[in-house]
Amino acid sequence: MKAIGFLVVLLPFLFLGCVSSAEEKKDSSNALPQKGVSLLVLGTVQDGGSPHIGCKKECCANLFQNPDPKRKVTCLGVIDHKNKKTYLFEASPDIASQLKELKNRAGATEETPNGIFVTHAHIGHYTGLMYLGREALGGKKVPVFAMPKMEKFLSENGPWNQLIHLENIVIKPLFNEKKLRLSEDLSIIPFTVPHRDEYSETVGFKIIGPKKSVLFIPDIDKWSKWDKNIKEELAKVDLAFLDATFFSGDEINTRNISEIPHPFVIESMQLFEDLSEEEKEKIQFIHLNHTNPLLDMDSNQYSEVVQKGFNVAFFGEAFDL
Repeated sequence: MKAIGFLVVLLPFLFLGCVSSAEEKKDSSNALPQKGVSLLVLGTVQDGGSPHIGCKKECCANLFQNPDPKRKVTCLGVIDHKNKKTYLFEASPDIASQLKELKNRAGATEETPNGIFVTHAHIGHYTGLMYLGREALGGKKVPVFAMPKMEKFLSENGPWNQLIHLENIVIKPLFNEKKLRLSEDLSIIPFTVPHRDEYSETVGFKIIGPKKSVLFIPDIDKWSKWDKNIKEELAKVDLAFLDATFFSGDEINTRNISEIPHPFVIESMQLFEDLSEEEKEKIQFIHLNHTNPLLDMDSNQYSEVVQKGFNVAFFGEAFDL
């Protein structure tokens, strides 16, 4: 009886210990080192955001009245601690709060980063640049890194060319597969991927830190359309943020899915099912449509993804590169 009584007293403390460990693990993923290069997840949602304009579905019903501050459009931040520089990957419509988060987490003094890298000319990836203009920040020569067609699009169309004319931004050219060395600790390699290129080419980025490298491919039509093998590319890096716009075609019943092609999460998981646990662990699904059940950590689909060894990126997550 004494032994049973001891267990009754001890069990709550054992349980609390498990909870604390889980919380500490989650908190540790948000911890930011003060040396080397850090990567921050500053947004995970598809271009239209969440809640989504005109949405009448359950996925958005409560969010119009009670917005979730962590549901921001897809964006990554990179901090080069040694050289005291910050970089933004994507200029999303949520750029104001994302830049503030990047500045605060980096302990920087400037409100603008040392460079903004854009993947392509779809609204969630470049339209945040407008907030650098005279109607808002009135930026001073903020470097914007862009591929040739993207540079041409910004230079020849308003209101973007006004940003260039007023020197709110300065375009820094990127070239396919050509490494850009930002410092001794940080390099970037852009590479083209197949997507709906109405106004510009679409690229992914390889972000190379002193210890680790990252793939960032928020938008691609289908893995099979790429001239590279995604599994081979995964083997070359330590972390990969990959397009997970739709979990499956079932969630899109009001649009022609052929007009907005993306690799479904169920397709990606099937493609990657023969990878080792270590390779699967590299994958962070990102760029989630407002209908995607992976935005709900309590959903069966979220549990399925995690149980199969993959990850879903979340706002505020930090990685040491």
